[in-house]
Amino acid sequence: MGRKTKTVARALTPEEIAALPYRPCVGVVLMDKRGRVFAGQRIDSEVPAWQMPQGGIDKGETAREAALRELGEETGVTPDLVEVAAETADWVTYDLPHDIVPRIWKGRFKGQKQRWLLLRFGGTDADIDIATETPEFSQWRWLAPETVLESIVPFKRDVYRAVFEEFASHFGPRV
Repeated sequence: MGRKTKTVARALTPEEIAALPYRPCVGVVLMDKRGRVFAGQRIDSEVPAWQMPQGGIDKGETAREAALRELGEETGVTPDLVEVAAETADWVTYDLPHDIVPRIWKGRFKGQKQRWLLLRFGGTDADIDIATETPEFSQWRWLAPETVLESIVPFKRDVYRAVFEEFASHFGPRV
């Protein structure tokens, strides 16, 4: 009977990390009719780690195509239930904490460069199903944008703040 061995990622120097590229990715701000934003608790985290749907852009895929695919994969929400309201004008980047880099994406990226889309959700809560084929979230809720900022991991906070500032005119008054 074979023994399983655990692979331990070697530490990378700050210089090695700085030389790594950013992973191309999309993020989705899914907004309900009341101006609240979808946030999910990461299923792989033992501590509170809320985030919005996001994921890598596959080869040959546009940011919009990737955003709609990721939304479906993570929330079960289909493209017919959303309307694209806005897209960030440029890439938004963030660096991972150095101790995480060797453990995520096989140590190939220092962080992510993301295009974000604001999607207006025309469905109901019953249309959201996080029990997908490969679940990302253990629970979800609608939150005011400022509450999302308070609930996410600190290294993503500046990205979320920049995205919310760029999309601010679309949020309107919340009821």
